Amino acid sequence: MYLSKIMQIFGAFGAFGAGLGVVLGAFAAHGLKAKISPEQLAIFDTGVRYQMIHSLALILVVCLQGRLDEFWLKGAGFGFILGILIFSGSLYLLVFTHTKTWGAVTPIGGIFFILAWAALFMGFVRTSSL
Repeated sequence: MYLSKIMQIFGAFGAFGAGLGVVLGAFAAHGLKAKISPEQLAIFDTGVRYQMIHSLALILVVCLQGRLDEFWLKGAGFGFILGILIFSGSLYLLVFTHTKTWGAVTPIGGIFFILAWAALFMGFVRTSSL
């Protein structure tokens, strides 16, 4: 199957993000658990969970190449990447830096996740035949 360059990037980011999610989850369970508060651990776990879900969503975007309108797939892919970086990244920074300001950035990442899912929805709606 031919993958466009952007889909290769989405796939690589998705696979790397999912693998990193496993590493971060294990790190939280075994390394951080004794060093941070239960509230901070829950925040970190939320970042890992959203990273994992949306990394797998990126892989789904790649699998849909050629089946859905490319414009909407690209929108979804970029939205998932930005969401992971901003949403999960801000939660990790919140835990490690103890800077509460990062919590104000997190919803921006959430907006990118919502936009990405909306783009994927539009890809299904706007595709003439599957």
